[in-house]
Amino acid sequence: MTLDTFPSEARVRPAHPTYTRAQALPALLRQRIVLLDGAMGTLLQQRKLDEAAFRGSRLADHPVTLKGNNELLNLTQPQVVREIHEAYLAAGSDIVETNTFGATAIAQADYGLAHLAREMNVQAAALARQACDRYSTPGHPRFVAGAIGPTPRTASISPDVNDPGARNVSFDELRAAYREQVEGLVEGGADILLVETIFDTLNAKAAAFAIEEAFDASGERLPVILSGTVTDASGRVLSGQTVSAFWHSVRHARPLAVGLHCATGAALMRPYLAELARVADDTFISCYPNAGLPNPMSETGFDETPEVTSRLLGEFARDGLVNLVGGCCGTTPDHIEAIAQSVSGARPRPLRESPASRPRTPFRLGA
Repeated sequence: MTLDTFPSEARVRPAHPTYTRAQALPALLRQRIVLLDGAMGTLLQQRKLDEAAFRGSRLADHPVTLKGNNELLNLTQPQVVREIHEAYLAAGSDIVETNTFGATAIAQADYGLAHLAREMNVQAAALARQACDRYSTPGHPRFVAGAIGPTPRTASISPDVNDPGARNVSFDELRAAYREQVEGLVEGGADILLVETIFDTLNAKAAAFAIEEAFDASGERLPVILSGTVTDASGRVLSGQTVSAFWHSVRHARPLAVGLHCATGAALMRPYLAELARVADDTFISCYPNAGLPNPMSETGFDETPEVTSRLLGEFARDGLVNLVGGCCGTTPDHIEAIAQSVSGARPRPLRESPASRPRTPFRLGA
């Protein structure tokens, strides 16, 4: 018996598949360092919206307090969300994230709004799409990244210190909630899917599974970015993995980029980012840190000025660690503008050619 080649299921799939959206992004990441936006929550907090603003007329009689449910603003204050996207685009962002960090049915159940989760995602992606379309030019396209947060629950860690085996969510519950979110983001016009603030890799695996299911069902295939969060000086995500272990646990999802963000800020992030850049050498690397460590007395809740954050990210860029940079908690359009200037002219981190991307010689089995 002979086989000219392995069956398609057994072949190594290419690291970066053919995308139906944002086809120009991989080449752009090779050409220059690409700029993400900054914090959505920081700018929303500066608006000082009250309970009535969050509710709008639609939810005036809702029995649960809604102030702080930022994702609801996609429906009740859409102009505010769109203005923030436009502020980051005006500052130079190539990619803006949708206001959907907590727009899963699991997260929205805390507000009694699980039934609105899909609508929130569709509308959020549409608002970001409108802003990007306004700022895009043939020479400078802008992209919408559908933000997918971790949910308030964790599949790997017990919520009860007296019962290590207890869980408050299952893999299938996460997968269903993520599937609904992904479908809403794609419907609304997202170009990229960004699974972020990964503190539990099993949650991220559920998101990746849901994304693949949605792609298979729709025929769409968007670039996926995975971004983890190192929670302290141990260099580990909350569920216990080092950044190397984290990468090897999620690389099967074939992300366009993998990275770190949030947490301790850029100053303390460097060794972990360098380790990720070393092990994920055939994948683009992203980094969008907080503006330093939290400070409740600061206007934005964080102390780092645009000059400090941009200097640190500029060093990452010049040292060949990153392809995609931006800001997380405490960062503003001023931070993004300063980061854009700091990384301008720096060469993006080169990728090692993946074996899966090279021409393959047919493998023959002979009896």
